[in-house]
Amino acid sequence: MEGNKAVAYKGPGKVEVIDIDYPTFELKDGPGVNPANVGRQVPHGAILKTVATNICGSDQHMVRGRTTAPPDLVLGHEITGEVVEVGPGVEFIKVGDLCSVPFNISCGRCRNCKERKTGICLNVNPDRPGSAYGYVDMGGWVGGQANYVLVPYADWNLLKFPDKDKAMEKILDLAMLSDIFPTGYHGAVSAGVGVGSTVYVAGAGPVGLAAATSAHLLGAAVVIVGDMNSDRLAQARSFGCETVDLTKGGPAEQIEQILGVPEVDCGVDAVGFEAKGHGQGAQEAPATVLNSLMDITAAGGALGIPGLYVTGDPGGIDESAKKGSLSLSLGTGWAKSLSFVTGQCPVMKYNRQLMMAILNDRVSIAKNVNAKPIPLDEAPKGYAEFDAGAATKYVLNPNGYLS
Repeated sequence: MEGNKAVAYKGPGKVEVIDIDYPTFELKDGPGVNPANVGRQVPHGAILKTVATNICGSDQHMVRGRTTAPPDLVLGHEITGEVVEVGPGVEFIKVGDLCSVPFNISCGRCRNCKERKTGICLNVNPDRPGSAYGYVDMGGWVGGQANYVLVPYADWNLLKFPDKDKAMEKILDLAMLSDIFPTGYHGAVSAGVGVGSTVYVAGAGPVGLAAATSAHLLGAAVVIVGDMNSDRLAQARSFGCETVDLTKGGPAEQIEQILGVPEVDCGVDAVGFEAKGHGQGAQEAPATVLNSLMDITAAGGALGIPGLYVTGDPGGIDESAKKGSLSLSLGTGWAKSLSFVTGQCPVMKYNRQLMMAILNDRVSIAKNVNAKPIPLDEAPKGYAEFDAGAATKYVLNPNGYLS
């Protein structure tokens, strides 16, 4: 049996590379596995040798100790891999196929999956609708920051790249299809971005940069990205975005300097529940982004909210925040007839189209998010640098596929 190394959460601020079992077609007991899922048979699954597996800001929330994730939870939901074994129930996916793995685990059989709501599949997580690899309260499916990973419902979940050689030439771009590119695109689509739109994206991390990239792809006239990190703002400017430095105060005045009016057509929240207030030295204020977006989005507009919000945050600033309850100015949203779209991105709704855009040179998502491959053993360093604000999308390279 081949060995399998993986990145595991060991406690607040700490990850380690550990040895774990090679996957089998059965969900075993382990950290974070829902008891109702223990022993679950996966004849419809495939085992992938990991080609690329990315560090995500959502992982970082767990590593900071801001969720109820248990120690030794194997991390990683952004996975691209080569199929090395298939279960007896797999009909169409073959050994040797190079595939992108949507971070949402979905069955393809339930009502929500049939309605393309794969982020809230009803059959993969006994706790609640929706699941993901290597994530707290998501059923316990083992994460993909590892040499090998099990993907259930493989015929349904896996997006096979049509030309393996051509895919390897663009593998860093294609590695973004598992999560951040569709998630950013979903944020832009949910916000109503179209030809000629003016767009404000809160957050210049990888998802924010993916949302800004997506807004350009959708035909936006002006894309403005706000953040407090000067390196990340410079990364946004590198592909044609305007920027707002939130250490200088709220976004409205700076948006007015760019557009002539203090509002935009469309707003995207790519920050989530660890938001800070505005101004130099601002402290955590989790409702800041949502409230400011309601202020600056034109009446009748929409907010796309791919930023993560949780129902359990041990590090929340008060008792309400620890339960995910925020002080929202909902009256502002109501008075302006604003629409809100929240929740996991249904990756399968977008990933094939975005794959084709990549393969046909319509977009350079890896360049825009500054993707950087690093060995699996350097994952702790990558997590630390990302947490410190590096303007980099770290891509783990467990099996040496990436140059």
